[in-house]
Amino acid sequence: MLQIFYESQDFFLLKELEKMGPKKGVISQSVKDVIQSLVDDDLVAKDKIGISIYFWSLPSCAGNQLRSVRQKLESDLQGSNKRLAELVDQCEALKKGREESEERTEALTQLKDIEKKHKDLKNEMVQFADNDPATLEAKRNAIEVAHQSANRWTDNIFTLRQWCSNNFPQAKEQLEHLYTEAGITEDFDYIELSSFPLSSSHEADTAKQLVQDEA
Repeated sequence: MLQIFYESQDFFLLKELEKMGPKKGVISQSVKDVIQSLVDDDLVAKDKIGISIYFWSLPSCAGNQLRSVRQKLESDLQGSNKRLAELVDQCEALKKGREESEERTEALTQLKDIEKKHKDLKNEMVQFADNDPATLEAKRNAIEVAHQSANRWTDNIFTLRQWCSNNFPQAKEQLEHLYTEAGITEDFDYIELSSFPLSSSHEADTAKQLVQDEA
């Protein structure tokens, strides 16, 4: 399509270009898209004169465009070469003091051993996390809260049973049956916290037993 403009050095309407396109191997239906692509690449100029839009392109315009592209590519190339030189200098600077030697090899081996030992210790710490004082304290506090809540509800149940007995003495058997169905049996009572294994006395006994085992 550019040859049409270069050969004639004239101005064309889109309809005229669509008729001339097939002579240059471009089907009429594609001429509009091809021309728009050339306009986007600044290889073809367009302007509206009156109600019509004209397209044109001169060889000098294409030459200027190509020179502009070349200058940009050359500028990008210079920037890339400069960046490459900087990276090479950085690489050489990083190599200083890292030359292969027996001392460096030995130091790297020691570093790997230390890293492995550190990893093993971390894994061992995870295994003993349940015996961590902070973890035990958190569990003890949680048990204390649960113990208080359970006994508070137990107290509420006793209060409710007493209220039912006072207000519905004639329904004693029905109430006892209802209590049994709800799981409130004769041995229902407050929970003793000393029955839990996280008490201080239990920890002391456990520690004493461990010392005796190690001896």
